[in-house]
Amino acid sequence: MAGAKETPRQRMIGMMYLVLTAMLALQVSSALIDKFVLLNRSLESANGTSNTTNQQSVKGIKDKAAESGNLYADVMQKADAVRKLSSDMYNELATLKTELIDKSGGYDEQGNLKNPKEEEQIAVMMVGLGGKGKAYALKDRLNKYVTDLQGFADKGTQFTPLALDAKEDPVTSKDKEQRNKDFAELNFAQTPLPAALAVLSQKQSEVLRYENTVLDQLAAKVGLKEIKFDKIFPVVSAKSNTVVAGMKYEAELYVAATSTAITPRMSFNGAAVPIKDGRGQIQFVAQGGAYGADGLAKKSYNATIAYPAPGGEMKTFTVTGEYFVAKPSYSIQLAQTPALYFGCANRVQFVSPQMGSLWNPSFTANGAEVISGGQGKVTIVPTSKDVSINVINMGNTLGTERMQARLVPRPKFVVLGNGRPLDIRSGGSASQLRTLEIKAQADDDFAASNPEDAKFRASDVQISLGRGSKKIAGPVPMGNISSLAAVAQPGDRYVIEVKGYQRQNFQGKVSTHNMNEPFVVPLN
Repeated sequence: MAGAKETPRQRMIGMMYLVLTAMLALQVSSALIDKFVLLNRSLESANGTSNTTNQQSVKGIKDKAAESGNLYADVMQKADAVRKLSSDMYNELATLKTELIDKSGGYDEQGNLKNPKEEEQIAVMMVGLGGKGKAYALKDRLNKYVTDLQGFADKGTQFTPLALDAKEDPVTSKDKEQRNKDFAELNFAQTPLPAALAVLSQKQSEVLRYENTVLDQLAAKVGLKEIKFDKIFPVVSAKSNTVVAGMKYEAELYVAATSTAITPRMSFNGAAVPIKDGRGQIQFVAQGGAYGADGLAKKSYNATIAYPAPGGEMKTFTVTGEYFVAKPSYSIQLAQTPALYFGCANRVQFVSPQMGSLWNPSFTANGAEVISGGQGKVTIVPTSKDVSINVINMGNTLGTERMQARLVPRPKFVVLGNGRPLDIRSGGSASQLRTLEIKAQADDDFAASNPEDAKFRASDVQISLGRGSKKIAGPVPMGNISSLAAVAQPGDRYVIEVKGYQRQNFQGKVSTHNMNEPFVVPLN
């Protein structure tokens, strides 16, 4: 390509492209995936700077043309057209990157790619079957962009197509395993997600480089042979514009400039900001409150940058930074039981990985007693069917969890004869049976989930001796039935009436429950 001399940054991006192409040609293993991640990040960082440079170039052209009484209106229109053409192409590539990330599972809670080794979804989306993948349309769009941009360039400037098949690419054309692949297969078949992203980032860098060449040529037409940063502008670079309440907000406030002679002074909300490598380091604890329906609260702050302008005077910029505070989220883990039981120790834990060490909530409740265990652990003792738990952290109410409680399942009753389980269907010996008792046993699932609350006993038991249709002796309390056994005969029956039972919970509190259920033991 014949055009303007490449800058050091452009040469660096070119070297990155050669490395990327070589790595793709080797069909790298998963061991190099991290290298692709780093390479893509480097390309995206460089692209951000180049994109800003091109924006400033357009502004410089317009300013210079305005000084000349708009004699260069046609140049201004061309600069705008070049910027739009390039921005559209750049944004289309950015959209494809987002789609690839979404198709591969998105990001995890730490902001890293969930499935960096994903290859299949990349191939399905970009290559497809029978030339139906998006990479084929992308190839046409990239090369059309070059053709359209060529119309704004000076005579003699020739741009190389941005989307080449392997046989057209100098790096892969000599590789017998690669040279028969088309653009889509070469760049997106058997390609892990970070590598595919790096390919698209490299295409973005080429778009910006081509655009910069044409903008330099247009700048020369209005008397700017070289666009310089003679107008300093402030930049706020935040690690994230969304931050959880209680967590730290971090951002860099710096002057975009190439001159090392500038020594800026910076302040944030009236206080001096520490400066590192010409960049102000802003850090503060984000405060929540006034969240919108989307769970976000819009916040802002003011900062100033002062630098020595030509002539020795200080020039000051004021900048407003905006960010969003996200309402902290949490999830619930049931430590023991899949449901809440009345009057029982239902142990629940509320977790919030995003809050880290700052997560130490307190709780209030309606329809229940709550006993906090620290670090999100709480014991819920329901007193009504409907339970509402308010989750509070660092003085902020994060949410209200509504739950329902259910009754403790009634225990099973086992008849003991002479101290041993008795099968009441076959009955017992009229001459040998001397004691009868009822034992209350907890439901198996309830006993497993709430062992501290599963202590039952039969509380009101009466035993009578029946013969035919009549009661001939009793009732007597359960236990020793010698007085009944003295008159018992084969063919008689003992009738055991259970009128109630009691349960002791984890706090030692005893509750009494009424019932009326007979158990009949035939005698033989």
